[in-house]
Amino acid sequence: MNITDGIHARRAYRSLEPVEITRELVEDLATHAGLSASCFNNQPWRFVFVYDRERLEEMWGALSRGNKWVELASMIVAVFSRPEDDCRIRGRIYHQFDAGMATASLILRATELGLVAHPIAGFSPSKVKEILGIPDDYQVITLVNVGKKSDSVHPYLSEDQARTEKERPERLQLEKYAFHNRYTGE
Repeated sequence: MNITDGIHARRAYRSLEPVEITRELVEDLATHAGLSASCFNNQPWRFVFVYDRERLEEMWGALSRGNKWVELASMIVAVFSRPEDDCRIRGRIYHQFDAGMATASLILRATELGLVAHPIAGFSPSKVKEILGIPDDYQVITLVNVGKKSDSVHPYLSEDQARTEKERPERLQLEKYAFHNRYTGE
């Protein structure tokens, strides 16, 4: 799969089926994430790959109500970083940007492998830190939920969530976010 195909194939599906999570798969995803660009090559990203069933069940307690579907995931990847591990240039703090780029690489690699890697914001960072032993000075940025796309829509999903399983949600028109030579929006 080339990068264009991977970008177009990537979708945030919620109806998942189990997939075998191996140490090799985790290392593959981590290696691809680790090749991402970062400010001065600081590589501020940190990941905890959670695939032990008991630990996954603990993680469910950190999720927001609308994310019950995550219980279908075979793995949850906690993505975290801290400001002091990356650049601070004239008030710009890069650690979340750099961790986001690494996470995008992880998601695209998972897509290439035929997996779904769905990042979410609906969770309690403090509970995630407690469950996974992440120190307080780190910021948990997202949880990426990994599984295999199911052909059927799972009953956990809301009506809106079920609709997006069948068709890609509408994307912004190019002229809303891409400008030539000068910002001319709004």
